[in-house]
Amino acid sequence: EVQLVESGGGLVQAGGSLRLSCTASGFTFENYAIGWFRQFPGKEREGVSCIAPIDGSTAVADAVKGRFTISSDNAKNTVYLQMNSLKPEDTAVYYCAAALGWECSWYDYDYWGQGTQVTVSS
Repeated sequence: EVQLVESGGGLVQAGGSLRLSCTASGFTFENYAIGWFRQFPGKEREGVSCIAPIDGSTAVADAVKGRFTISSDNAKNTVYLQMNSLKPEDTAVYYCAAALGWECSWYDYDYWGQGTQVTVSS
């Protein structure tokens, strides 16, 4: 059974940091790109960052560039999203997802986690 389990969300003050984790099981981790997405109330999900564990290549959305960093620990089948200098406008539900393939993209994701709430207070 394929599973993506996110953790690490919570409430933080503006300027603070959180680290999200996404642990995968049920598929060959290195054959998939792993992405982080977020969804604001009433809006479509948007891509935040992604990584191809096979070679560590990454992509980062302009809205979080310089503040968020994605990384992977292939031995643990886990991808992390380090979020620094958080802003109230980063408040959203954050999801991780897996897409078959060795390159990052914002599309065609096959599997999704359940999401974790991130709330940034001003």
